[in-house]
Amino acid sequence: MTEQAAGFDALAPSVQHHIVNTLGWPGLRPLQEEAVAPLVAGEDAILLAPTAGGKTEAAAFPLLTRMSTEDWRGTSVLYVCPLRALLNNLHPRLSSYAQWLGRTAEVRHGDTTAGQRRRLQTQPPDILLTTPESLEAILVSTITSPQAMFSDLRAIVVDEVHAFAGDDRGWHLQGVLSRLEAIAARPLQRIGLSATVGNPHELLAWLSGPGRGSGSEGAPGRERRGSVIDPGGIGKDSDVRQDWVGTLDNAAEVISRLHRGDKRLVFADSRRTVESLTLSLRERAVETFASHSSLSVDERRRSEQAFAEAQDTVIVATSTLELGIDVGDLDRCLQIGAPRTVASMLQRLGRTGRRADTARNMLFLGTTEEEFLRACGLLLLWSEGYVEPIDPPSTPYHVIAQQILGITLQRRALTREDIHRDLAAFAPLTESSGDAIIDHMLEHQFLLGDGELLFAGPAAERRYGGMHFRDVMAVFTAAPQFTVLHGRAEIGLIDPMVLRGPHDGSLTITLAGKGWRVTSIDWNRHRAQVEPSTVGGKVRWSGVPQPISAALTGAIRRSLQGADAQGVELTRRAREKLVDLRVEFAPFVGVGESDVLSPHDRGRSRWWTWAGGRENARTLAALTRVAPELLGEAPTWDNYAITLSDSATIPALRAALEEAQRRAAEGDNVFAPLIDDKVLREVKFGDMVPEEMLRAEVAGR
Repeated sequence: MTEQAAGFDALAPSVQHHIVNTLGWPGLRPLQEEAVAPLVAGEDAILLAPTAGGKTEAAAFPLLTRMSTEDWRGTSVLYVCPLRALLNNLHPRLSSYAQWLGRTAEVRHGDTTAGQRRRLQTQPPDILLTTPESLEAILVSTITSPQAMFSDLRAIVVDEVHAFAGDDRGWHLQGVLSRLEAIAARPLQRIGLSATVGNPHELLAWLSGPGRGSGSEGAPGRERRGSVIDPGGIGKDSDVRQDWVGTLDNAAEVISRLHRGDKRLVFADSRRTVESLTLSLRERAVETFASHSSLSVDERRRSEQAFAEAQDTVIVATSTLELGIDVGDLDRCLQIGAPRTVASMLQRLGRTGRRADTARNMLFLGTTEEEFLRACGLLLLWSEGYVEPIDPPSTPYHVIAQQILGITLQRRALTREDIHRDLAAFAPLTESSGDAIIDHMLEHQFLLGDGELLFAGPAAERRYGGMHFRDVMAVFTAAPQFTVLHGRAEIGLIDPMVLRGPHDGSLTITLAGKGWRVTSIDWNRHRAQVEPSTVGGKVRWSGVPQPISAALTGAIRRSLQGADAQGVELTRRAREKLVDLRVEFAPFVGVGESDVLSPHDRGRSRWWTWAGGRENARTLAALTRVAPELLGEAPTWDNYAITLSDSATIPALRAALEEAQRRAAEGDNVFAPLIDDKVLREVKFGDMVPEEMLRAEVAGR
């Protein structure tokens, strides 16, 4: 018996039958074959494959087998996604697979109606597709019984697990899973689906939680084997090219003339760029659609459906279309500027080459020098086989506070011991940190105590109690936005600053790649009525600039020093631009990793570290504490350099850093970035954390 047959043969006969006869598949893909044995055995696992690599089926078929052979009943499987659109996209497929066994799969997220939620209570599905925020809503609901809903849980699939693990939504998810395990009174099998990541074994350990690995310490009865299943990612045979076009308008012109007749997906890393480019392409008579998070659900669905059914067309999207949403077979993938990680590039590259007669391809169009250089560094890392590790945010004390409040609302009344027991699988929570936060919450009346029992207090009611504690459902805070309506149809959301300032009734905005004239503004309800306009107008959303990594800034430096990305074809314009930039930056890049100081302005100099934004922030903080005389007035930092006094010298900087490292070795947190009190106030749930702990958390990040 071949190894391939062994994988397929381990599936339930009914699942085998439908794979062959209903799907018409000649066999399973390598990832699916390799996943069967460990998943049927109940192991935790990380399944790695590019977009459209069959990860959903690799998880679903073994779980359906367990559901059949072990006679699982009730809601036994959760399928968690970071995006509602991805859940909607997956639902028909998973529902059809569940029907092979006479079982059901249903969706619950923020767009689910009250009637649908009532039906889910009375007719619980076997597979529930949802988000962490909706799980939290069910747990703290005064209508739904979490015990009735989740007591039969056996397994959870976390799609795009890397997208969770990299931010606080991942810690929120881990806290929710710990509470679900307490309800189910059993460890849940945890399966993560991901594109290529740099540290898959660490990602598996994070997903599994404490006490899940062999020989590890944690909650009793939680030891379980785990597997990383990676049959191989995207090879270097992909067609990757780089061009320099100089402006977004020029990019629109290139896209309008290139690959006519093909279906093209264009990625841009801001909603503003998506809107501007979509409008420019439509002005050039190119059938173009837009997709980003501030468009309404219906608007995105219409765009994605129309794009999937068309051929000679373009869809311009942010990372919302990076995460596996099916828009049909693509011919071409283009990128305005560059993403900030190789992992993100691999996700996007993986959208193409799904047909047997096509290759994976990606064209980078540089519209600014900074974007062009970022693409050069990114492609150099890609050509060297580098993929970023996923590092969960450190010390998420505010998420611990959110989970303590959430479990208090869920249980109505409980003890400290209950909190520690129900959150035993929540890695960040230690007894000491949990008790410190509980004490603070009691002191400030976020909690009330009666003997050993704890309850939600009046401060929690005032701060987070609106709309049945709706604010507790999510760890992130959304910026205030206005809903844009054409009649009763919602178009999307815009930054209110777009609507401010005097206008004579001729204010126009761009949204969904179309021009709109604003006809009325309801400031109280945060709504703007619009009607179609022949011209576009203002477009903006607020956001926080994201630093780039030391690995990427270092690769940009090496590219400027002369290193070329192998397997990447540069156009004539790109080659000429790179030559010009290498000449321009020659005084600042040095040789190898040598330090470079250059004159700046107003009696200041720039120390070119090429260390990335986070490391430069730490270094500037250390210099502030150890050698403030080197800083001068108004010192600053960015991804590439630190601005200092013109009296600073390389020997003095090296001596200062050696002193800082000596102090750090003795336990002095000298590298902790300086934190403004305003930043502390902006941390959601930060008011439930002792200030010293919150300051340490923010500095550590």
